[in-house]
Amino acid sequence: MKQILLSTLFFSLCNFLSAQTPCDDGRYSSTVFSDFTKTSDITYGSNTSWNGSNTTLKLDFYEPDGDSETERPLLIWVHGGSFIGGSKTDPDMVEFSERFTKMGYACASIDYRLGFFPFDSANAVKAVVRAVQDLRGAVRYFYKDKQTGNQYKIDTNKIFIGGSSAGAITSLHMAYLDDACKISDYLNESTISSMGGLEGMSGNPGYSSNIQGVINGCGALARYSWIEADDVPLCSVHGTNDGTVTYNRGLVNPGIPLMYLDGSRMLHERACAIGLEEYFYTFPGAGHVPYISNAAIMNTTVDFIRDFLVKQMGCDEAELQPENDPMETAFLYPINDCDGNPIDDECTSSGIAENNSFDLEIYPNPAQNELTIKSDILLNRIEIYNLVGKRIYTKNCILNEINVNLSNIESGSYIVRVMDNNNRTSKAHLIEINK
Repeated sequence: MKQILLSTLFFSLCNFLSAQTPCDDGRYSSTVFSDFTKTSDITYGSNTSWNGSNTTLKLDFYEPDGDSETERPLLIWVHGGSFIGGSKTDPDMVEFSERFTKMGYACASIDYRLGFFPFDSANAVKAVVRAVQDLRGAVRYFYKDKQTGNQYKIDTNKIFIGGSSAGAITSLHMAYLDDACKISDYLNESTISSMGGLEGMSGNPGYSSNIQGVINGCGALARYSWIEADDVPLCSVHGTNDGTVTYNRGLVNPGIPLMYLDGSRMLHERACAIGLEEYFYTFPGAGHVPYISNAAIMNTTVDFIRDFLVKQMGCDEAELQPENDPMETAFLYPINDCDGNPIDDECTSSGIAENNSFDLEIYPNPAQNELTIKSDILLNRIEIYNLVGKRIYTKNCILNEINVNLSNIESGSYIVRVMDNNNRTSKAHLIEINK
């Protein structure tokens, strides 16, 4: 893997688009409008909240002043707040909406259903599902408008979703959670069905909720392996010291430990391994959603998202490099050798299955210098892979309990596969090595 030192950009391209030039006037890659119009509190749907009350769902719509374009790309922004707070008028949502509207996009900042109790994993997952349903309802709202009054003049072939923190988690799950069986570890089929399924009943039924890309601001996905090669492109920014939504894999909101999620670095590795178009910017040493409180980091974030979107528009003006970079050291590495063997999830009637044929205990996880693998049956072979599918460790044995020396393996995330004495293969286990 080639690595080139360059400013603070930790950036990957697993696929490259052919250059086109439909935006010669600078639209989408620069500020071409001096002002915008904001229409507040547009009702896009309604649905039942966690406590049984009905919630009217609203959005704020931003459009460039004096715009004559009749086919505008749309960015739908989703606020953060741990699924219990926040609103469509949060500072980062407002700034994203205003700045991208002046570049020629239409933007919508949405509210969605908040709250859950008791604070446990099942109810947290329900909160995510409700948010996803509402976001889908918002997308459908603009498809419906396109096919009826066409008030907003949206090109429905260019709708992108994104947000910060919980809003990014919502956007990622809308994009990459495509089958309810994938969350059956948390919610059974009847519960998901009673909620209205993943599509939900938040308004505008019968219209499409298809999108063309995801903008992930410090978010995470329950399982990185839900991302598949034919999914929509992904743009992520994340700080390495995020203590709320971890950069790698970890507990979200550790003060109220609810669930483990795969952070942006895990999603980056997955996207690279399967050849998904993906763009990733790391802020070394930064905490959670650092662009909210730091103007320079906000500039960098906007520039980076802009360049991702410019590519999706088919333009080639931007150089895929932030103009105002506040950091000093990082890596640019175009990854074009993604020929690994990623681990895929396969849905069955029993939920998430990864070729699972026998159970294992693997501990500690995270591990430091040694890993113990234990089973009720005889184990024959241990294999450890990095996240792009390269096998880095093999051990043959005929034992029920095996100790793996990790002294020669660097810190990071890895996949463990185990074969038994009958050549059956266990499910893939994700482990962290922290030294």
